[in-house]
Amino acid sequence: MLRTGNIQSFSLLINHFMANFNTHLFVAASASGIVALTASNKEFFDLLDMPWFIFLGTVGGLLPDIDSDSSKPLHLLFNSLAIFIAILVILAYKDSYLMQHVFIIAMLAFLFVRVPILALFKVLTVHRGTFHSLFAVAFFGLLTVCINFYAFNNNSQFSWLSGLFISFGFIVHLLLDELYSVNLAGVTLKRSFGTAFKLFSWRYKVASFFMLSATVALLILSPTYPYQIKNWL
Repeated sequence: MLRTGNIQSFSLLINHFMANFNTHLFVAASASGIVALTASNKEFFDLLDMPWFIFLGTVGGLLPDIDSDSSKPLHLLFNSLAIFIAILVILAYKDSYLMQHVFIIAMLAFLFVRVPILALFKVLTVHRGTFHSLFAVAFFGLLTVCINFYAFNNNSQFSWLSGLFISFGFIVHLLLDELYSVNLAGVTLKRSFGTAFKLFSWRYKVASFFMLSATVALLILSPTYPYQIKNWL
């Protein structure tokens, strides 16, 4: 039997380490690695594809915090997006303009995403709002499915597996946040309990409606789901 002192020590340990960037990164990567190894053993994909799915699960484990203005995932996301847009601009205009002009346009595109678009995103989102919900789990999972299928030309099976790993990592993050909301020393709930793992945000109904609408649209666009329940057993 655990003594009260041991429980309190464990609670303090959780309060110190849980729900920060490094913990979410480590737990999401570890959980995704276990699931990816299991899926590989059941021949859902080749062993060489494991790093890709572990990567997606890890990304999914960081995504919910993009609604926090000071979070590392938010800045990592917009830095990556800005670089990606700048590269697309260079590829699109490299044969049409002088290279120095192309780089100027690319730099302007980078700054546009990194400054005003990021600022607008911060204004429109609230931490532990719509992004901390099962609606968001479905949205980002289906978005990943569609990107893999239409943009990367992957087959239906690979695309759906990619979406499922994003969703898995996302759920791991939400569950960690809820675990952090429990004070194990006194077996009480903090005020933040219930704000991370929820179907949708009652407080932000309009945002939840748009999230649901986008999710339904992605579901319609997504390829046919290639699995049956028995395939996972």
